[in-house]
Amino acid sequence: MMKRPLAIALTIAISLVLAACSKSEAPAAEGEPHKAGHQHIDAYDGDAARGALIAVDKKLSTTGQACVDCHGAGGAKPIDPTYPVLAGQYQDYLFHTIQQYRDGGRDHALMAVQIKGAAEAGKLDDQGIADLAAYFASQAGPLGDLHNR
Repeated sequence: MMKRPLAIALTIAISLVLAACSKSEAPAAEGEPHKAGHQHIDAYDGDAARGALIAVDKKLSTTGQACVDCHGAGGAKPIDPTYPVLAGQYQDYLFHTIQQYRDGGRDHALMAVQIKGAAEAGKLDDQGIADLAAYFASQAGPLGDLHNR
């Protein structure tokens, strides 16, 4: 009979930890820059509408290219078959992959330059990456899972 009180206590403890880790600031309104701070941004904290603006922003990188210039509109049809389809990709995968390009954990001759340049210019912080991931994940594309969904 001790299992039920233990389960309740664990549920309460986990809830308290999650509440303590949740964001304390409201997201920036449309057109407002994100405030830098010690706020933890999760892969699922993105706003697809803001991500759509980032995806087409030619001023994002030092090369003057937007994400969609290479990955296609909505990330569904890249200009080169060796470039990845981003539309419909898992949001957390996109978030962590872009972070890795930015932070040097993943290297690619084109992407590392694009992402690092945008980050150094202050245009692609964790919130911007989460927004971009939310946008591409929300787009319809040819990707499917093992159940063909």
